[in-house]
Amino acid sequence: MFIETEATPNPATLKFLPGRDVMAARGTADFTTAEDATGRSPLAARIFGVGDVARVFLGQDFVTVTKTDGAEWQMLRPRVLGAVMEHYLAGLPVMEGADAEAEAEDFDPEHGEIVDQIKELLDTRVRPAVAADGGDIVFRGFREGVVRLHMQGACAGCPSSRATLKHGVETMLRHYVPEVVRVEQVEA
Repeated sequence: MFIETEATPNPATLKFLPGRDVMAARGTADFTTAEDATGRSPLAARIFGVGDVARVFLGQDFVTVTKTDGAEWQMLRPRVLGAVMEHYLAGLPVMEGADAEAEAEDFDPEHGEIVDQIKELLDTRVRPAVAADGGDIVFRGFREGVVRLHMQGACAGCPSSRATLKHGVETMLRHYVPEVVRVEQVEA
């Protein structure tokens, strides 16, 4: 099994591409602690088990891993590669039980058509670019012209994520959806 790695815009995060589906059509999963992964994702739990891992994000066909502040990729990268390879060679599932949890979305039902437009733009124009960098962007709500989005994976904590939201996503949404006044980043 050959696993590729790619740098991301976040220097603390690497993208691992195992050459096979990770979450496929089930969405994404973001784990910020080993406890979050335990009982939910054998793959994420195994990656946390190598030590020096602060976050594991599971995308469609990739895994992004964020290291702790004191860790060095030179030492950590081979350990993560080994954990991912061992997981797939053992034939274990990526997720156990329920798939990635769906978070509640906050919006007024009368704005359903606007929300559908926002989601369509995010899915077709933003998410593919963000996924290429090892992350994801998730719609969390729309109230009083404010779109609330959650950044995951390599994008969570990335120094350029706020600029991406303000200068890229907000500008695009305001152009195509006049009801959008601004975009805010929310945590979970």
